Amino acid sequence: MLMSNRDRAARLHYMPYSFRVLQAGDHVVCAVTGRKIPLEDLRYWSIARQEPYASAEVSARAELKARGEG
Repeated sequence: MLMSNRDRAARLHYMPYSFRVLQAGDHVVCAVTGRKIPLEDLRYWSIARQEPYASAEVSARAELKARGEG
């Protein structure tokens, strides 16, 4: 029986400009909103915190919070 990666969260290692798949899946979960982000739509993440974000706005909000500004 083949295992499907459909509706399964992936585990990623976030790097500058790209990410490496550590555990196969079809999405990640936004660290702030909890929203599922399909891997093909993933554009925003924190290398330092190794967290994915659903949008640029959410990414900026997370950065401000991490700095104690938000």
